[in-house]
Amino acid sequence: MTDSRCAWCGTDPLYVAYHDTEWGVPEYDARALWEKLVLDGFQAGLAWITILRKREAFRAAFDGFDPEKVARYGEADRARLLADPGIVRSAAKIDATIRGARIWCDMRERGEDFSAVLWDFVDGRPVQTGAATMAEVPAQTPTSVAMAKALKARGFSFCGPVITYAFMQATGMVNDHVHACFRHAEVRAMGDR
Repeated sequence: MTDSRCAWCGTDPLYVAYHDTEWGVPEYDARALWEKLVLDGFQAGLAWITILRKREAFRAAFDGFDPEKVARYGEADRARLLADPGIVRSAAKIDATIRGARIWCDMRERGEDFSAVLWDFVDGRPVQTGAATMAEVPAQTPTSVAMAKALKARGFSFCGPVITYAFMQATGMVNDHVHACFRHAEVRAMGDR
């Protein structure tokens, strides 16, 4: 622990700000959840701080992560993204993002809310964990395995159980701030509303 924070954020000011203001805060907006899932997918094989540093460039490159706009991307957009040095230029991850936007839009057209589908895995309320140290925090759980399986069945990719657990932590579906962290109680109170 450093300054009563979870140790994973270290001292990088961007990482500390992310920890102190975003990580673990319950997010219910369907578009924002899709953005976070996409960014967690881009993080596969990289450090989260890398994605965090590129987040604004990702937002600019992907039209603010507007699923309707991204769903209409064609080959010229794909080529533009592959040439953009501000983002992670992975053809597989770019293709997964475009495909994911189309799936998101298809779900909405069928009357399915992306947020409700995801939050249903935790019965609509944040799971409060009891970790004393980050060593006690799992990399995946049966719930993240189920979420990953369900997302993959719909056609999403780069959403395995480790990625989905990180996503659940970041979006407040799980409060994994350790007990000594000043954010643990704050985030818990947000989930009690």
